[in-house]
Amino acid sequence: MARKVDGKLRRVKTIHIFGRHLPESNTISFEFFVWAPVLLFSMVAHEYAHAEAAYRQGDSTAYMLGRLTLNPLKHIDPFMTVILPLVLWFGSHGTYTFGGAKPVPVNPRNYRQYVRGDIIVSLAGIAVNLVLFLIFTALFATVGTLAEAVPVLGPTLEILQRMMYYGMWLNLVLAFFNLIPIPPLDGSHVFYHLLPPGAGMQYRQLQRFGFLPIMVVSFMLPGVIQFFLWPAVKLMRLALAMVIPVALPNGLPS
Repeated sequence: MARKVDGKLRRVKTIHIFGRHLPESNTISFEFFVWAPVLLFSMVAHEYAHAEAAYRQGDSTAYMLGRLTLNPLKHIDPFMTVILPLVLWFGSHGTYTFGGAKPVPVNPRNYRQYVRGDIIVSLAGIAVNLVLFLIFTALFATVGTLAEAVPVLGPTLEILQRMMYYGMWLNLVLAFFNLIPIPPLDGSHVFYHLLPPGAGMQYRQLQRFGFLPIMVVSFMLPGVIQFFLWPAVKLMRLALAMVIPVALPNGLPS
């Protein structure tokens, strides 16, 4: 996708949430307050990674616009982060939603090496989500071990461990969903560099439709999304198999 900043054309990096992979509920419950802060943090970290990577590649656009920060208020888009996901979620009775953070503005023409810089910036958010998955997995095990040493903290640590579980899963979803090569997802910025110049140029024209292509695919062809999220499911199962011995009674969603 592209937008203009200060009169110049800017390509942006965005992240999106495919709602069928959020906890199922069509009401705001306690569980919402367990996973929502984790999701918000993970989205902000993803966007920050784009801004940081762009800055290191020679583009200061995001830095100049105050986006090189972990302050969530700088990354929340009222429509894409709040209104659209809620409307779709309640409109579908808790079966589907879609949304994203505020796009990070970048100017690839400022990269020291255009192709290398574009790929690095595009994959930066995905890389951070994968690192966060590993961190949340380690914290899940740490919380369980701590509960054995300090039983009096059990109820509190159960909630904390459940948050770590959502941190594991949601970061995997963010990483592999963004790898889907459909504009404006991050994977598309890598994919078109693999195409012949003519085909790549035509492929990039899909960005003019914004979020529409990926929304249509996610709603009408969920099997395509399931295919790309297959590695996330496998990695989650592998991680849980490693940490399940220290899982607390209510440390996993029911």
